[in-house]
Amino acid sequence: MNTPTFNLACKKSKAPKTTITRDMNELTSKVGNVYEAVAIISKRANQISSSLKKELDAKLQDFSVDRGDIEETFENKEQIEISRSYEILPKPTLIATQELIDNQIVCNTGNRDEMLR
Repeated sequence: MNTPTFNLACKKSKAPKTTITRDMNELTSKVGNVYEAVAIISKRANQISSSLKKELDAKLQDFSVDRGDIEETFENKEQIEISRSYEILPKPTLIATQELIDNQIVCNTGNRDEMLR
């Protein structure tokens, strides 16, 4: 997964910025039962979170300065803006839930490969 493209996908996501009440029937109609839906959302949210963390770390790596034993963190405006842009993104769980609702998740279950589209 290409991280810059992923970041744009998160920014363009229809996922809400705050938690909202979901219709469980809508979620379970995609996969069959509540537990499977929650497991799929959880795994996808972990993937999203990991990818976002790697991308943010790569961007902030440019600002890291090795000063030997000094443990201080020096921040500048650009670094703060990058961090804030990631803070305003929807939470990974909300993105994953929206992806499940929009049939954008490909799910491999057991012996069968199922594409939820």
